[in-house]
Amino acid sequence: MSTTKTMSPLLLLLLLLLSPLSTTASTPAYPTIPCTTDTSVSSSEPDNLIPIRNEIYGNGKIFDISHRYTKDMPVWDSKDGLGKFLSLPASMKNGSLANNSEMKLPTHTGTHVDAPGHVFDHYFDAGFDVDTLDLEVLNGPALLVDVPRHSNITAGVMKSLNIPKGVRRVLFRTLNTDRRLMFKTEFDRSYVGFTKDGAKWLVDNTDIKLVGIDYLSVAAWSDLIPSHLVFLEGREIILVEALKLDVILPGLYSVHCLPLRLFGAEGSPIRCVLIK
Repeated sequence: MSTTKTMSPLLLLLLLLLSPLSTTASTPAYPTIPCTTDTSVSSSEPDNLIPIRNEIYGNGKIFDISHRYTKDMPVWDSKDGLGKFLSLPASMKNGSLANNSEMKLPTHTGTHVDAPGHVFDHYFDAGFDVDTLDLEVLNGPALLVDVPRHSNITAGVMKSLNIPKGVRRVLFRTLNTDRRLMFKTEFDRSYVGFTKDGAKWLVDNTDIKLVGIDYLSVAAWSDLIPSHLVFLEGREIILVEALKLDVILPGLYSVHCLPLRLFGAEGSPIRCVLIK
């Protein structure tokens, strides 16, 4: 616990990234130890302390497009979801001076970012981790587009979207959002993603450097590794996966994404917002 008056940039980043975390407090689970300070709410304080969890801020100008982390959210190729990922080893109700949680989860959980080392082992060994990703690519003007709902994102679909040259950041909203796949515990292999030829068309014919999509993988199940290889081989494109893109109109926004600076990690949870 620090007594300084200013908050370090690292602490600010951690607070920003971890604020979507959701857990349910249960008083019986953390009984107050006898002869310790009573930390319960006093009668002079309101008894209806209900936290407000927003998805839209600033009178509809700021959209949180990151998914809240919960035990029931889907994880890669699992029927059971994330499960327990947050614990409270130090609890004020158990006599600790402060509450201190611990978090354990795969780096490709929920809204997250992929680094080149995710699918290229020589990049992983060379140190191309999430700490080397370009924040300029992750922040700036972005186009939200609706993808035709009848197929994966193929070369033909990419061509039909008519994304202008010069557009560097695109968020692809697909049937995944309509089906609310990120709100279902069981992983669904029928999600929409890029085929290899769709990924290659994007790389060869556009200026896009940030590719965002609305499920746990930017690549279709049938082309899982080939599409990732196409996107990440040049180390110029950053993949942001499992974005929450419902209730937002297609169009031009400013996107702001911040991954954790995890030295040596090929993926990281990421907090992303769209601003009109």
